[in-house]
Amino acid sequence: MSDHEKALNPEDLTRLFVERSNAGDAAGVAALYEENAVMAYPPGSRTVGRAAIQKLWESVLANTPHFEPETPLPTLISDDIALTSTPPKDGSGARAQVVRRQPDGSWLRLLDQPEFVPPTR
Repeated sequence: MSDHEKALNPEDLTRLFVERSNAGDAAGVAALYEENAVMAYPPGSRTVGRAAIQKLWESVLANTPHFEPETPLPTLISDDIALTSTPPKDGSGARAQVVRRQPDGSWLRLLDQPEFVPPTR
């Protein structure tokens, strides 16, 4: 992988995502995910695998969006699995990720639901 800072706590992943996204570092964002991670984005679809996640973020970050840090909700941890979440600053619901502790003790995202979209009937 790279020389990027590792997430030593599950909550570090959100901070690192914001830092790397604002730096335009799609490879650094993708490095926060396990090799076979699944991301529910764009809304209504799935992006599967680190390479596909990197490609997605390359296109998103090409528009130079700015991300604001969001205060995480309490993390739920069971052994090497954790659920992290943050309420978006715009009050539009929640973001949630299932993360897993790696053999080196760092944490990576396994499942990522960055936006909750209400179901349509």
